[in-house]
Amino acid sequence: DPPPLSALGDFQTLPLEIFQMVLNYLSVKDISMLSMVSKTISGRLINYISTSSGSRRLLLQDFHRPELPGRREGASILEHYRALGLLLKRCTLLLPTRDRLKYVHKVLAGVSCFKLNGCASPLHCLGLQCYGVFLQILTAGWDELECHRVFNFLWELSNLARKVQRAVFPGSARRLELRIRLFCRGVLLSPGSHRSDSAFWLTRILKPWPMVNQARLLYIIFGPVSSRDGHVVWQKMIEGPTDETSLKGLADAIKLLYGTEAREWTADDVISLVDELSVVPQEWLMENNARLLLLSGNSICFTFLASKAVNGRAVELARLLVFMALVCEKDLYCMDWAVKMMQKVCKVFSTPWERNNFLQCLENTFAHMLMDMLQAVLAGERDEEDSSFLNLFHLVNAQANFHKEILYMALGSSSST
Repeated sequence: DPPPLSALGDFQTLPLEIFQMVLNYLSVKDISMLSMVSKTISGRLINYISTSSGSRRLLLQDFHRPELPGRREGASILEHYRALGLLLKRCTLLLPTRDRLKYVHKVLAGVSCFKLNGCASPLHCLGLQCYGVFLQILTAGWDELECHRVFNFLWELSNLARKVQRAVFPGSARRLELRIRLFCRGVLLSPGSHRSDSAFWLTRILKPWPMVNQARLLYIIFGPVSSRDGHVVWQKMIEGPTDETSLKGLADAIKLLYGTEAREWTADDVISLVDELSVVPQEWLMENNARLLLLSGNSICFTFLASKAVNGRAVELARLLVFMALVCEKDLYCMDWAVKMMQKVCKVFSTPWERNNFLQCLENTFAHMLMDMLQAVLAGERDEEDSSFLNLFHLVNAQANFHKEILYMALGSSSST
């Protein structure tokens, strides 16, 4: 009979030093494939990763190149850590989750840019993004209980609970806000993650806190930031009308939590969160509320408006719909969307009197807003952009186009009958 093959195969004849020298000629992907050959080889690879030469080879730390992440240099280091995540996933395949996390932490502990406060220039660093893609590959396919352990491990390791408590008082810790934002977006909510994964991690981040802190934390992570220093701009929604860019991150997060992927969130939870968000740090301009709802999609928008109708808040509902018409006019959305939304909301009212009262409030709101804006123009309240006149111009057109769509709808339905 031939002699039994060693678990190391032909590598059995090589001294350990030569084996590790061979590894230096293999790509990280090839090494991860090699780790699947046998438990013995996997053990040797684990030892190699822990050596100084293996650490230098695998733990690249060139995170501060001036090139943008989308260019070749930035993309290559992200790909490297994606491959490294697969390597450590395969090497630790037989270990319990707790031991896998301890081992991975031991391997990565020396990379300062993977820590929440580890980098002196976080805005120009790819470290947290690399850590994010590494974890994304490492945990892919893990069940929910294992992912809970990963989150708890990272939460305790970074002492995030205490840091979040300090940061949720708007403007009290601007540098810490920035660090939390970058860590959550880069590591836990890694770009390119599946929606179900993003919903899971965002839920883990928000759910431990009361609603007011959830809203503030959501603003820290997804709200508008200064183009100059990257800090959160808390006054953006209060000082004047903002643009879609400033609201898109918040709107996408709301859509994620309202979607089927976020099983732990009810419609009432999301509506309460949006309501709380609209007063962070103080009450938003109504136009910014309306723009956020439009960007959040038809379903959450209708649910939010319907909750106002059910709770008898006709005046507030009317103001929101008028500002939605104004946003449609300013941002070049189809005005028939606002009219159809009004139609759907009218069906929510239980009696004709409630519906007619709402419609009266809607027309009164148009009239009062027009008078207020006209008064501002006549009073000569002008700035460099002549915004008071532009607002009046947009509102007049919004009202005209809104009622034009209603006439088209009414005449179309009457002619069809």
